[in-house]
Amino acid sequence: MLIQTRTIVVQQGKSDLVLERFSKESPMDAMEGLIDKTIMVNRKKQEETEEVMIMIRWRSVEDWKNWEKSDTHIQGHRSGSGKTKPEHILSVTVNMYEVKGVREGQKPAV
Repeated sequence: MLIQTRTIVVQQGKSDLVLERFSKESPMDAMEGLIDKTIMVNRKKQEETEEVMIMIRWRSVEDWKNWEKSDTHIQGHRSGSGKTKPEHILSVTVNMYEVKGVREGQKPAV
């Protein structure tokens, strides 16, 4: 399994703009090997920023690579090429994790 995280730091009160974009249906949703996409928000009460983290789980590295080199993915990036990033987005960090183990919690006795 491969997990990609994308952490987007935005101005306080602007996380809904990012949520709206990543919550929509997309061509990725129909891609072979996609397990799920989770969108989380950390609204920091004492700071002037909020974080939106998107966690995308793929069945394998190969499945992710197939998405990355797909015409749909490449065209999506080309259409956004040259556009300036929205002012409310302060930073974006992308990380990739190859899962080496998963331990499930105990199931309650029936």
